[in-house]
Amino acid sequence: MVQACSTSSERLRPGSRFVYACLLLLLCAAPSFAQSTLTLTAARVWPAAEYTRITLESKQPIVFRHFTMDKPERVVLDLENVELTRVLSQLSAKVGANDPYIKAVRVGRFKPDVVRLVFDLKVEAKPSVFTSKPYGDYGYRLVLDIYPAHPVDPLLALLETSSAKEAAAGIGTPQQQAKDEQAPPPAPEAAKEQQAPFAKNPGQEKALNPRKGKGPLLTIAIDPGHGGEDPGAQGRNGTFEKNVTLSIARRVKAKIDEDPTMRGVLTRDGDYFVPLGERVAKARKMQADLFVSIHADAFINSDARGSSVFALSDKGATSAAARWLAKRENEADLIGGINIDVKDKYLKQTLLDLSQTATINDSMKLGKAVLSELGDVNTLHKGMVEQAGFAVLKAPDIPSILVETDFITNPKEEERLTDDAYQDKLASAIVSGIKRYFANNPPLVKSKLARN
Repeated sequence: MVQACSTSSERLRPGSRFVYACLLLLLCAAPSFAQSTLTLTAARVWPAAEYTRITLESKQPIVFRHFTMDKPERVVLDLENVELTRVLSQLSAKVGANDPYIKAVRVGRFKPDVVRLVFDLKVEAKPSVFTSKPYGDYGYRLVLDIYPAHPVDPLLALLETSSAKEAAAGIGTPQQQAKDEQAPPPAPEAAKEQQAPFAKNPGQEKALNPRKGKGPLLTIAIDPGHGGEDPGAQGRNGTFEKNVTLSIARRVKAKIDEDPTMRGVLTRDGDYFVPLGERVAKARKMQADLFVSIHADAFINSDARGSSVFALSDKGATSAAARWLAKRENEADLIGGINIDVKDKYLKQTLLDLSQTATINDSMKLGKAVLSELGDVNTLHKGMVEQAGFAVLKAPDIPSILVETDFITNPKEEERLTDDAYQDKLASAIVSGIKRYFANNPPLVKSKLARN
Protein backbone atom coordinates (compact mmCIF):
# COMPACT_ATOMS: atom_id res chain seq x y z
CA MET A 1 0.00 0.00 0.00
CA VAL A 2 2.81 2.38 0.85
CA GLN A 3 4.57 1.55 -2.43
CA ALA A 4 1.40 2.25 -4.41
CA CYS A 5 0.96 5.54 -2.63
CA SER A 6 4.55 6.48 -3.40
CA THR A 7 4.08 5.73 -7.09
CA SER A 8 0.95 7.86 -7.19
CA SER A 9 2.71 10.72 -5.47
CA GLU A 10 5.24 10.94 -8.28
CA ARG A 11 2.46 12.07 -10.63
CA LEU A 12 1.53 14.97 -8.33
CA ARG A 13 2.81 18.49 -8.78
CA PRO A 14 5.76 19.37 -6.51
CA GLY A 15 3.64 21.84 -4.52
CA SER A 16 1.13 19.11 -3.63
CA ARG A 17 3.63 16.53 -2.45
CA PHE A 18 3.91 17.98 1.08
CA VAL A 19 0.13 17.86 1.61
CA TYR A 20 0.01 14.33 0.25
CA ALA A 21 2.80 13.23 2.58
CA CYS A 22 0.83 14.48 5.61
CA LEU A 23 -2.26 12.61 4.48
CA LEU A 24 -0.20 9.49 3.98
CA LEU A 25 1.15 9.71 7.54
CA LEU A 26 -2.38 10.05 8.94
CA LEU A 27 -3.62 7.05 6.96
CA CYS A 28 -0.71 4.90 8.06
CA ALA A 29 -1.20 5.95 11.69
CA ALA A 30 -4.93 5.15 11.71
CA PRO A 31 -4.56 1.35 11.99
CA SER A 32 -2.09 1.83 14.85
CA PHE A 33 -4.60 3.99 16.72
CA ALA A 34 -7.34 1.42 16.21
CA GLN A 35 -5.13 -1.31 17.59
CA SER A 36 -4.42 0.73 20.75
CA THR A 37 -8.13 0.99 21.55
CA LEU A 38 -9.18 -1.65 24.08
CA THR A 39 -12.54 -3.17 24.87
CA LEU A 40 -13.71 -3.83 28.41
CA THR A 41 -14.79 -7.43 28.92
CA ALA A 42 -16.75 -6.94 32.14
CA ALA A 43 -17.96 -4.36 34.65
CA ARG A 44 -19.09 -5.37 38.12
CA VAL A 45 -20.56 -3.51 41.11
CA TRP A 46 -20.29 -4.82 44.70
CA PRO A 47 -22.23 -2.66 47.21
CA ALA A 48 -21.67 -3.13 50.94
CA ALA A 49 -22.12 -1.22 54.18
CA GLU A 50 -18.35 -0.69 54.45
CA TYR A 51 -17.77 0.43 50.84
CA THR A 52 -18.89 -0.03 47.25
CA ARG A 53 -16.50 -1.57 44.73
CA ILE A 54 -16.62 -1.05 40.95
CA THR A 55 -14.43 -3.36 38.87
CA LEU A 56 -13.65 -2.85 35.17
CA GLU A 57 -11.93 -5.76 33.45
CA SER A 58 -10.09 -6.00 30.14
CA LYS A 59 -7.50 -8.07 28.31
CA GLN A 60 -5.02 -5.18 28.33
CA PRO A 61 -3.93 -2.67 30.98
CA ILE A 62 -6.32 0.26 31.37
CA VAL A 63 -4.84 3.76 31.33
CA PHE A 64 -6.86 6.11 33.54
CA ARG A 65 -6.96 9.19 35.70
CA HIS A 66 -9.43 10.10 38.44
CA PHE A 67 -10.41 13.05 40.58
CA THR A 68 -13.19 14.12 42.93
CA MET A 69 -15.62 17.03 42.86
CA ASP A 70 -17.96 18.43 45.49
CA LYS A 71 -21.24 20.37 45.65
CA PRO A 72 -22.50 17.82 44.74
CA GLU A 73 -20.12 14.99 45.65
CA ARG A 74 -18.75 13.14 42.63
CA VAL A 75 -15.94 10.82 41.58
CA VAL A 76 -14.75 11.17 37.97
CA LEU A 77 -12.91 8.37 36.18
CA ASP A 78 -11.41 9.00 32.74
CA LEU A 79 -10.45 5.97 30.63
CA GLU A 80 -8.06 6.45 27.75
CA ASN A 81 -8.51 4.70 24.39
CA VAL A 82 -11.43 2.60 25.60
CA GLU A 83 -14.35 1.71 23.37
CA LEU A 84 -17.75 2.88 24.57
CA THR A 85 -19.48 -0.49 24.38
CA ARG A 86 -22.50 -2.03 26.06
CA VAL A 87 -20.35 -3.12 29.02
CA LEU A 88 -19.88 0.52 29.98
CA SER A 89 -23.23 1.89 28.85
CA GLN A 90 -25.04 -0.66 31.06
CA LEU A 91 -22.93 0.09 34.14
CA SER A 92 -25.47 2.59 35.48
CA ALA A 93 -28.16 -0.11 35.50
CA LYS A 94 -26.02 -2.21 37.85
CA VAL A 95 -26.12 0.41 40.59
CA GLY A 96 -29.16 -0.28 42.74
CA ALA A 97 -31.26 2.32 44.53
CA ASN A 98 -30.18 0.82 47.85
CA ASP A 99 -26.47 1.34 47.18
CA PRO A 100 -25.22 3.15 50.31
CA TYR A 101 -22.80 5.45 48.48
CA ILE A 102 -23.55 5.76 44.74
CA LYS A 103 -26.61 7.69 43.60
CA ALA A 104 -26.10 7.30 39.85
CA VAL A 105 -23.47 6.67 37.16
CA ARG A 106 -23.11 8.70 33.95
CA VAL A 107 -21.02 7.37 31.07
CA GLY A 108 -20.10 9.18 27.88
CA ARG A 109 -17.42 10.20 25.39
CA PHE A 110 -15.52 13.13 26.92
CA LYS A 111 -12.87 13.39 24.19
CA PRO A 112 -12.25 11.37 21.01
CA ASP A 113 -9.85 9.16 22.97
CA VAL A 114 -11.37 9.45 26.48
CA VAL A 115 -14.47 7.84 27.98
CA ARG A 116 -15.60 9.58 31.17
CA LEU A 117 -17.45 7.91 34.05
CA VAL A 118 -19.05 10.22 36.60
CA PHE A 119 -20.23 8.67 39.86
CA ASP A 120 -22.79 10.84 41.64
CA LEU A 121 -22.50 10.11 45.35
CA LYS A 122 -24.94 10.15 48.24
CA VAL A 123 -22.34 11.07 50.86
CA GLU A 124 -18.88 12.58 51.11
CA ALA A 125 -16.51 9.82 50.03
CA LYS A 126 -12.88 8.81 50.07
CA PRO A 127 -12.22 6.88 46.84
CA SER A 128 -9.38 4.43 46.29
CA VAL A 129 -8.39 3.55 42.72
CA PHE A 130 -5.85 0.91 41.77
CA THR A 131 -5.11 -1.77 39.17
CA SER A 132 -4.66 -5.53 39.46
CA LYS A 133 -2.70 -7.71 37.04
CA PRO A 134 -4.25 -10.87 35.54
CA TYR A 135 -4.74 -13.63 38.06
CA GLY A 136 -6.72 -16.85 37.87
CA ASP A 137 -9.76 -16.36 35.67
CA TYR A 138 -9.42 -12.57 35.72
CA GLY A 139 -7.71 -10.28 33.24
CA TYR A 140 -6.41 -6.79 33.95
CA ARG A 141 -8.67 -4.98 36.39
CA LEU A 142 -9.22 -1.35 37.30
CA VAL A 143 -10.79 -1.15 40.74
CA LEU A 144 -12.61 1.82 42.24
CA ASP A 145 -13.45 1.50 45.93
CA ILE A 146 -15.73 4.21 47.30
CA TYR A 147 -15.33 4.47 51.07
CA PRO A 148 -17.25 6.95 53.22
CA ALA A 149 -15.15 9.92 54.32
CA HIS A 150 -16.44 9.41 57.86
CA PRO A 151 -16.87 5.66 58.40
CA VAL A 152 -18.84 4.28 61.31
CA ASP A 153 -16.67 2.92 64.11
CA PRO A 154 -17.43 -0.84 64.18
CA LEU A 155 -16.87 -1.03 67.93
CA LEU A 156 -19.34 1.80 68.64
CA ALA A 157 -21.89 0.17 66.36
CA LEU A 158 -21.34 -3.13 68.14
CA LEU A 159 -21.76 -1.51 71.57
CA GLU A 160 -25.00 0.12 70.45
CA THR A 161 -26.29 -3.23 69.25
CA SER A 162 -25.29 -4.90 72.51
CA SER A 163 -26.95 -2.15 74.55
CA ALA A 164 -30.15 -2.65 72.61
CA LYS A 165 -29.92 -6.40 73.21
CA GLU A 166 -29.44 -5.91 76.94
CA ALA A 167 -32.21 -3.33 77.07
CA ALA A 168 -34.62 -5.78 75.46
CA ALA A 169 -33.71 -8.32 78.13
CA GLY A 170 -33.74 -5.72 80.92
CA ILE A 171 -30.19 -6.67 81.86
CA GLY A 172 -27.46 -4.30 82.84
CA THR A 173 -28.92 -1.12 81.27
CA PRO A 174 -28.32 2.24 83.00
CA GLN A 175 -32.06 2.80 83.34
CA GLN A 176 -32.54 -0.59 84.98
CA GLN A 177 -29.59 -0.01 87.31
CA ALA A 178 -30.96 3.39 88.37
CA LYS A 179 -34.37 1.89 88.96
CA ASP A 180 -32.88 -0.85 91.11
CA GLU A 181 -30.89 1.67 93.16
CA GLN A 182 -33.96 3.83 93.84
CA ALA A 183 -36.23 0.93 94.75
CA PRO A 184 -36.81 0.47 98.52
CA PRO A 185 -35.37 -2.64 100.13
CA PRO A 186 -37.84 -5.53 100.32
CA ALA A 187 -39.51 -6.44 103.59
CA PRO A 188 -37.93 -9.34 105.52
CA GLU A 189 -40.78 -11.64 104.58
CA ALA A 190 -40.55 -10.68 100.94
CA ALA A 191 -36.80 -11.14 101.01
CA LYS A 192 -37.23 -14.65 102.36
CA GLU A 193 -39.74 -15.42 99.61
CA GLN A 194 -37.32 -14.14 96.97
CA GLN A 195 -34.46 -16.19 98.39
CA ALA A 196 -36.39 -19.39 98.95
CA PRO A 197 -36.56 -20.60 95.33
CA PHE A 198 -32.81 -20.12 94.91
CA ALA A 199 -32.11 -21.98 98.12
CA LYS A 200 -34.03 -24.93 96.78
CA ASN A 201 -32.48 -24.79 93.30
CA PRO A 202 -29.18 -22.87 93.06
CA GLY A 203 -29.00 -23.38 89.31
CA GLN A 204 -32.23 -21.47 88.83
CA GLU A 205 -30.55 -18.15 89.74
CA LYS A 206 -28.09 -18.58 86.89
CA ALA A 207 -30.87 -19.39 84.48
CA LEU A 208 -32.96 -16.35 85.46
CA ASN A 209 -30.05 -13.92 85.45
CA PRO A 210 -27.30 -15.35 83.24
CA ARG A 211 -25.30 -12.11 83.33
CA LYS A 212 -25.10 -11.95 87.15
CA GLY A 213 -21.47 -11.84 88.22
CA LYS A 214 -20.34 -11.86 84.58
CA GLY A 215 -18.09 -9.38 82.79
CA PRO A 216 -18.72 -7.85 79.37
CA LEU A 217 -20.29 -9.89 76.62
CA LEU A 218 -17.89 -12.30 74.92
CA THR A 219 -17.39 -11.18 71.33
CA ILE A 220 -16.91 -13.81 68.63
CA ALA A 221 -15.69 -12.58 65.23
CA ILE A 222 -17.10 -14.85 62.53
CA ASP A 223 -15.31 -14.62 59.20
CA PRO A 224 -17.10 -15.96 56.08
CA GLY A 225 -14.26 -16.81 53.71
CA HIS A 226 -13.91 -15.11 50.31
CA GLY A 227 -16.67 -12.92 48.83
CA GLY A 228 -17.32 -10.52 45.97
CA GLU A 229 -14.55 -10.63 43.38
CA ASP A 230 -13.11 -13.67 45.15
CA PRO A 231 -15.58 -16.58 44.79
CA GLY A 232 -13.30 -19.11 46.48
CA ALA A 233 -13.47 -22.72 45.37
CA GLN A 234 -16.22 -23.97 43.07
CA GLY A 235 -17.95 -27.32 43.17
CA ARG A 236 -18.68 -29.48 40.15
CA ASN A 237 -22.32 -28.35 40.20
CA GLY A 238 -21.40 -24.68 40.27
CA THR A 239 -21.64 -23.99 44.02
CA PHE A 240 -19.40 -21.10 45.08
CA GLU A 241 -17.53 -21.34 48.35
CA LYS A 242 -18.25 -17.68 49.15
CA ASN A 243 -22.01 -18.33 49.27
CA VAL A 244 -21.73 -21.42 51.44
CA THR A 245 -19.42 -19.77 53.94
CA LEU A 246 -21.68 -16.73 54.33
CA SER A 247 -24.74 -18.88 54.89
CA ILE A 248 -23.04 -21.00 57.56
CA ALA A 249 -21.48 -17.92 59.20
CA ARG A 250 -24.88 -16.27 59.54
CA ARG A 251 -26.20 -19.39 61.22
CA VAL A 252 -23.25 -19.40 63.62
CA LYS A 253 -23.90 -15.76 64.50
CA ALA A 254 -27.60 -16.40 65.11
CA LYS A 255 -26.82 -19.27 67.48
CA ILE A 256 -24.19 -17.24 69.33
CA ASP A 257 -26.61 -14.33 69.73
CA GLU A 258 -29.10 -16.68 71.38
CA ASP A 259 -26.67 -17.00 74.29
CA PRO A 260 -27.01 -13.92 76.55
CA THR A 261 -23.32 -14.11 77.46
CA MET A 262 -22.03 -13.87 73.90
CA ARG A 263 -22.42 -11.80 70.77
CA GLY A 264 -21.40 -12.62 67.22
CA VAL A 265 -20.05 -10.19 64.65
CA LEU A 266 -19.44 -10.90 60.95
CA THR A 267 -16.41 -9.64 59.06
CA ARG A 268 -18.70 -9.45 56.03
CA ASP A 269 -22.48 -9.75 55.82
CA GLY A 270 -22.95 -9.76 52.07
CA ASP A 271 -21.38 -10.72 48.77
CA TYR A 272 -18.40 -8.38 48.72
CA PHE A 273 -14.65 -8.70 49.08
CA VAL A 274 -12.79 -7.97 52.33
CA PRO A 275 -8.97 -8.11 52.26
CA LEU A 276 -7.39 -10.57 54.68
CA GLY A 277 -5.73 -7.83 56.70
CA GLU A 278 -9.01 -5.94 57.01
CA ARG A 279 -10.69 -9.03 58.45
CA VAL A 280 -8.05 -9.18 61.16
CA ALA A 281 -8.22 -5.42 61.75
CA LYS A 282 -12.00 -5.48 62.08
CA ALA A 283 -11.88 -8.26 64.67
CA ARG A 284 -9.32 -6.31 66.70
CA LYS A 285 -11.28 -3.06 66.49
CA MET A 286 -14.32 -4.86 67.86
CA GLN A 287 -12.15 -6.30 70.65
CA ALA A 288 -13.09 -9.86 69.72
CA ASP A 289 -12.33 -12.66 72.16
CA LEU A 290 -12.18 -15.27 69.39
CA PHE A 291 -11.85 -15.30 65.60
CA VAL A 292 -13.40 -18.13 63.57
CA SER A 293 -12.89 -18.16 59.79
CA ILE A 294 -15.27 -20.45 57.89
CA HIS A 295 -14.39 -22.09 54.57
CA ALA A 296 -15.31 -25.01 52.32
CA ASP A 297 -12.20 -26.93 51.37
CA ALA A 298 -10.91 -27.68 47.89
CA PHE A 299 -8.38 -30.15 46.57
CA ILE A 300 -7.14 -31.43 43.23
CA ASN A 301 -8.54 -34.87 44.12
CA SER A 302 -12.35 -34.88 44.17
CA ASP A 303 -12.33 -37.86 46.55
CA ALA A 304 -10.92 -35.75 49.41
CA ARG A 305 -13.54 -35.44 52.15
CA GLY A 306 -14.18 -34.48 55.74
CA SER A 307 -13.93 -31.49 58.08
CA SER A 308 -10.67 -29.87 59.19
CA VAL A 309 -9.59 -27.18 61.63
CA PHE A 310 -6.43 -25.11 61.28
CA ALA A 311 -4.49 -22.75 63.52
CA LEU A 312 -1.60 -20.43 62.81
CA SER A 313 1.95 -21.75 62.80
CA ASP A 314 5.10 -19.74 63.38
CA LYS A 315 7.35 -22.72 62.59
CA GLY A 316 6.05 -23.91 59.24
CA ALA A 317 3.13 -26.07 58.16
CA THR A 318 2.38 -29.40 59.85
CA SER A 319 1.81 -31.09 56.49
CA ALA A 320 2.22 -30.51 52.78
CA ALA A 321 -1.58 -30.32 52.42
CA ALA A 322 -1.78 -27.63 55.13
CA ARG A 323 0.96 -25.65 53.38
CA TRP A 324 -0.87 -25.93 50.05
CA LEU A 325 -4.15 -24.84 51.59
CA ALA A 326 -2.59 -21.86 53.38
CA LYS A 327 -1.00 -20.73 50.11
CA ARG A 328 -4.34 -20.98 48.31
CA GLU A 329 -6.23 -19.10 51.02
CA ASN A 330 -3.55 -16.41 51.25
CA GLU A 331 -3.96 -15.77 47.52
CA ALA A 332 -7.44 -14.39 48.21
CA ASP A 333 -6.05 -10.85 48.20
CA LEU A 334 -4.58 -11.35 44.73
CA ILE A 335 -7.86 -12.74 43.45
CA GLY A 336 -10.12 -10.23 45.17
CA GLY A 337 -7.87 -7.28 44.41
CA ILE A 338 -6.18 -5.09 47.01
CA ASN A 339 -4.39 -1.76 46.89
CA ILE A 340 -0.77 -2.74 47.52
CA ASP A 341 0.09 0.87 48.43
CA VAL A 342 -1.92 0.53 51.65
CA LYS A 343 0.22 -0.88 54.43
CA ASP A 344 -1.35 -3.16 57.04
CA LYS A 345 -0.06 -2.17 60.46
CA TYR A 346 -1.83 -5.07 62.14
CA LEU A 347 -0.08 -7.82 60.20
CA LYS A 348 3.20 -5.95 60.55
CA GLN A 349 2.72 -5.87 64.31
CA THR A 350 1.99 -9.58 64.29
CA LEU A 351 5.50 -10.40 63.19
CA LEU A 352 6.93 -8.57 66.20
CA ASP A 353 4.36 -9.33 68.89
CA LEU A 354 5.76 -11.64 71.53
CA SER A 355 2.27 -12.64 72.63
CA GLN A 356 1.77 -14.61 69.41
CA THR A 357 3.02 -17.88 70.96
CA ALA A 358 0.47 -17.72 73.76
CA THR A 359 -2.26 -16.84 71.29
CA ILE A 360 -1.36 -19.84 69.12
CA ASN A 361 -1.56 -22.11 72.15
CA ASP A 362 -5.07 -20.84 72.88
CA SER A 363 -5.95 -21.21 69.21
CA MET A 364 -4.95 -24.87 69.38
CA LYS A 365 -7.23 -25.40 72.39
CA LEU A 366 -10.10 -23.71 70.57
CA GLY A 367 -9.41 -25.75 67.45
CA LYS A 368 -9.46 -29.04 69.37
CA ALA A 369 -12.80 -28.16 70.98
CA VAL A 370 -14.40 -27.27 67.65
CA LEU A 371 -12.88 -30.26 65.85
CA SER A 372 -14.27 -32.59 68.51
CA GLU A 373 -17.78 -31.24 67.99
CA LEU A 374 -17.49 -31.41 64.20
CA GLY A 375 -16.57 -35.07 64.56
CA ASP A 376 -20.12 -35.74 65.76
CA VAL A 377 -21.54 -34.23 62.56
CA ASN A 378 -19.11 -35.22 59.84
CA THR A 379 -16.13 -37.39 59.07
CA LEU A 380 -12.88 -35.68 60.05
CA HIS A 381 -10.32 -35.26 57.32
CA LYS A 382 -7.68 -35.44 60.04
CA GLY A 383 -8.20 -36.08 63.72
CA MET A 384 -5.87 -33.28 64.80
CA VAL A 385 -5.70 -29.52 64.48
CA GLU A 386 -3.24 -28.67 61.70
CA GLN A 387 -1.12 -25.54 61.46
CA ALA A 388 0.16 -23.33 58.66
CA GLY A 389 0.85 -19.67 57.90
CA PHE A 390 -2.69 -18.44 57.26
CA ALA A 391 -2.66 -14.64 56.94
CA VAL A 392 -6.22 -14.34 58.23
CA LEU A 393 -5.25 -15.99 61.53
CA LYS A 394 -2.48 -13.53 62.38
CA ALA A 395 -4.19 -11.41 65.03
CA PRO A 396 -1.52 -11.27 67.76
CA ASP A 397 -3.96 -11.18 70.66
CA ILE A 398 -7.05 -13.14 69.51
CA PRO A 399 -7.20 -16.95 69.49
CA SER A 400 -8.03 -17.71 65.86
CA ILE A 401 -8.96 -20.81 63.87
CA LEU A 402 -9.92 -21.63 60.29
CA VAL A 403 -12.65 -24.23 59.85
CA GLU A 404 -12.85 -26.16 56.59
CA THR A 405 -16.41 -27.45 56.89
CA ASP A 406 -16.28 -29.86 53.94
CA PHE A 407 -14.62 -30.37 50.57
CA ILE A 408 -16.73 -28.43 48.09
CA THR A 409 -14.77 -30.16 45.32
CA ASN A 410 -16.24 -33.48 46.47
CA PRO A 411 -19.64 -33.81 44.68
CA LYS A 412 -21.32 -35.54 47.64
CA GLU A 413 -20.07 -32.98 50.13
CA GLU A 414 -20.93 -30.13 47.76
CA GLU A 415 -24.53 -31.36 47.74
CA ARG A 416 -24.61 -31.49 51.56
CA LEU A 417 -23.15 -28.00 51.85
CA THR A 418 -26.18 -26.58 50.05
CA ASP A 419 -28.60 -28.30 52.45
CA ASP A 420 -30.07 -26.01 55.13
CA ALA A 421 -30.35 -28.74 57.75
CA TYR A 422 -26.72 -29.79 57.28
CA GLN A 423 -25.50 -26.19 57.41
CA ASP A 424 -27.39 -25.81 60.67
CA LYS A 425 -25.69 -28.88 62.12
CA LEU A 426 -22.27 -27.53 61.19
CA ALA A 427 -23.11 -24.17 62.78
CA SER A 428 -24.31 -25.86 65.97
CA ALA A 429 -21.10 -27.89 66.18
CA ILE A 430 -18.94 -24.79 65.80
CA VAL A 431 -20.86 -22.92 68.51
CA SER A 432 -20.74 -25.95 70.83
CA GLY A 433 -16.98 -26.07 70.37
CA ILE A 434 -16.71 -22.36 71.22
CA LYS A 435 -18.72 -22.87 74.42
CA ARG A 436 -16.61 -25.88 75.37
CA TYR A 437 -13.47 -23.79 74.92
CA PHE A 438 -14.76 -20.98 77.16
CA ALA A 439 -15.88 -23.49 79.80
CA ASN A 440 -12.29 -24.71 80.13
CA ASN A 441 -10.54 -21.41 79.35
CA PRO A 442 -12.29 -18.42 80.96
CA PRO A 443 -11.40 -15.25 79.06
CA LEU A 444 -8.99 -12.78 80.62
CA VAL A 445 -9.84 -9.13 81.18
CA LYS A 446 -9.45 -7.34 77.86
CA SER A 447 -6.74 -4.74 77.46
CA LYS A 448 -8.16 -1.71 75.66
CA LEU A 449 -4.69 -0.46 74.84
CA ALA A 450 -3.75 -3.68 73.11
CA ARG A 451 -6.57 -3.34 70.55
CA ASN A 452 -6.00 0.28 69.50
